[in-house]
Amino acid sequence: MFYGITFAHPNLLYLLLLLPAMVAWYIFRQRDTKASLQISTLDGFAQAAKTLRVRLRHLPFVLRCCAVALLIVAFARPQSSNTQRNVNTEGIDIMLAFDVSGSMQARDFKPDRLTAAKELGIQFISGRRTDRMGLVVFAGESFTLCPLTTDHATLINMFREVSIGVLEDGTAIGLGLAAAVSRIKDSEAKSKVVILLTDGVNNRGEIAPITAAEIAHTFGVRVYTIAVGTYGTAPYPVQTPFGTRYQDMKVEIDEELLKNIAQITGGEFFRATSNKALEDVYEQINQLEKSKIEITEFSRKAEEFRPFALAALLLLALELLLRRTFLREL
Repeated sequence: MFYGITFAHPNLLYLLLLLPAMVAWYIFRQRDTKASLQISTLDGFAQAAKTLRVRLRHLPFVLRCCAVALLIVAFARPQSSNTQRNVNTEGIDIMLAFDVSGSMQARDFKPDRLTAAKELGIQFISGRRTDRMGLVVFAGESFTLCPLTTDHATLINMFREVSIGVLEDGTAIGLGLAAAVSRIKDSEAKSKVVILLTDGVNNRGEIAPITAAEIAHTFGVRVYTIAVGTYGTAPYPVQTPFGTRYQDMKVEIDEELLKNIAQITGGEFFRATSNKALEDVYEQINQLEKSKIEITEFSRKAEEFRPFALAALLLLALELLLRRTFLREL
């Protein structure tokens, strides 16, 4: 009922606090009431059924309280707003190509590379409300998890379900990039972008990463590449007869390849070595690929106090009628 309603004098709504005081005073008066005709005992009336008048004896007071509440709301001047917004936006389509190979379990990020990249990726998606976005995951093979869509809630839910082990292990960077490009190449958006995130070296797939980059360039797709991982070594989970143990292993990322992909397509290369660094990378990409939005806003307010005032008058009239007729007190 109050959706989209504002009040010209919202401070007057504090007068609604008078209602509990009215109820307390009414209860106090009821207890203090003395009958004009007193008898020695009420035992003779114990089995008598309560009439409708007795059951409704408090109705006039309830009607009065409701009327007072409605009058207070009316005095606060509720207003509805009619807002029209014209948005002109320069369309941007973005596909995320996301590495889900086993090495994404490394603990040089908190809690691990995969979880950190997912959380920050979801934040990035949430901040791009006017853009179509999609998601491709890849390891030893690639899979389109979500095509381009403006339904960011569905995309985020799918992103949350991404896990290691759903695809054959390995790192097929060329396949992942090619799958993302195939999903965005026919887009009519003025800007077509692929964000490629990986932590390894291309070792699988039938399509070479440079070939996929050249295909992206042909279709006017710009690729931002993100290398995830520290320099030196990182703790990887290793299964042993005594359970999972973490062993420091050398971090191998083909930076030169990722730089070449970005250069060929007119994008940029980023290296993220921590959660904060990865967050900064997403923020930089967010600034580089900003939609141009022009908003023209028109707002008109309408007074909505009349229904409240009329309802209050009707309740007061009904209370007066009941007190003078059916619920009249002698």
